[in-house]
Amino acid sequence: MNRAGDVALAGLGLVLSAPALAVAAAAVKLTDGGPVLYRQRRVGRDGAEFELVKVRTMVVGAESQGAGAAVDRGDPRITRVGRALRRLSVDELPQLWNVIRGDMSVIGPRPTLAYQVERYTPRQRRRLEVKPGLTGWAQVHGRARLPWDERIELDVWYVEHRSPVVDLKILARTPFALFSGTYKDAAGGWRESA
Repeated sequence: MNRAGDVALAGLGLVLSAPALAVAAAAVKLTDGGPVLYRQRRVGRDGAEFELVKVRTMVVGAESQGAGAAVDRGDPRITRVGRALRRLSVDELPQLWNVIRGDMSVIGPRPTLAYQVERYTPRQRRRLEVKPGLTGWAQVHGRARLPWDERIELDVWYVEHRSPVVDLKILARTPFALFSGTYKDAAGGWRESA
């Protein structure tokens, strides 16, 4: 049932987001002529790797420059167009295809890189018990503004408490976290994003 819901939501999402993706693709292509899509190996359920797809927001060859695979706030490798796409999470829309393929789910912990998984404690490895998602408990509680360990702990909480009710809460809060510049903090209050 979850799989059917994922496919239905992702399919609808791709149809509805097609105009935004077309504009994003044109903007990226016109900026530097490089590829529109960026592919990266990420770790999914049970530690299986898969190829995650995003709209490219950084300069071509960014992984061989600066902080490598890590991306810091204000990273100079992020293009001007890329900053706007990241702020609105438009760069993540191609991951709807990852959901249709079965690599990801609509809701779950965000997929991470292999080097990050290697540093997990046994408790943190619990986040690999479910498919990674487009949005999740950590995303609606602060996204990348939270310290790494706090994000992982929120993801583990989700794994231990996931239910249709929790998933509906995440779906309801995601638009606020993405578009209003606010997010729900761990105490349940709404905060302005940094």
